[in-house]
Amino acid sequence: MTEALPLARTRRIGPFEVGRIGYGCWRFAGTPVAAAREKLETALAAGIDLIDTAAIYGFGETAFGEAEERLGDALADAPGLREKIVLVTKGGIVPPIPYDSRKAALIESVEASLRRLRTEAIDLFLVHRPDFLAAHAEVGAALEEMHAAGKIRAAGVSNYTVAQTRALQPQMDLPLVATQPEFSALTPAPLYDGVLDLAQETGLAPMAWSPLGGGALATGQGGPAPADRRDAVLAEIDRIAGVNGCGRDAVALAWVLAHPAAPVALIGTQRPARIRAAMRAFDVRLTRRDWYAVLEARLGEAMP
Repeated sequence: MTEALPLARTRRIGPFEVGRIGYGCWRFAGTPVAAAREKLETALAAGIDLIDTAAIYGFGETAFGEAEERLGDALADAPGLREKIVLVTKGGIVPPIPYDSRKAALIESVEASLRRLRTEAIDLFLVHRPDFLAAHAEVGAALEEMHAAGKIRAAGVSNYTVAQTRALQPQMDLPLVATQPEFSALTPAPLYDGVLDLAQETGLAPMAWSPLGGGALATGQGGPAPADRRDAVLAEIDRIAGVNGCGRDAVALAWVLAHPAAPVALIGTQRPARIRAAMRAFDVRLTRRDWYAVLEARLGEAMP
């Protein structure tokens, strides 16, 4: 069949209606306030209202928490901007431990994020990675307490397996509303490990990090896949881009957006022009055959 796959522009994440392309601020560390504000305002003007960051962003480049600080500076520099975005941050990665999701640690992380971001509440807080030494009951208690105190408005998980997500949810009455896996045409694991199936089953919103394969699906360099598989995927993406008269990045994003779990794709470009260009993804006419051709290129074989 040759009809284009539907690409809805918005979806709900808990209490929030958001655009299905989000803007990730992991590269905000060291960004001047004016430049950070320009990127946020460009994103909003394009229809991107979900802004994603994390406490750890900046570590190893400048300082732990600096990406949040720069985002907070930009929000303070533009009165009214905070009310226009859905603000997402994450906690639980504490180098060199490396993970600490005990109750006190998560609460401390959120309180520090609130100070850096200069806001009264986090719209969506995600446990950044599973801490094998933190009981699910303790993680759940932390999320419930922070929600009851108005410090977070909704909660979710990042890089959690299906089993870990299922184990956490019964430990609290607060519903998990989002899961953030790595997902792209170069990293299709969520198609097979149950994460996207669980999202459809329970209503969790998938938030795909690195939907351009670490930039490889735009530049053709590097990426989380063997070079031959990357190049095969790029050949299919270039074919589809040629038919649609768009860039590689638009096709790669459309591939992620086309899944029926309705993922939000998190982009991280630092160039305003590329922020705007990302929205071309919604204009891509991607057929079922196109979508599967990209997946087969990544797998190196036809679907069974």
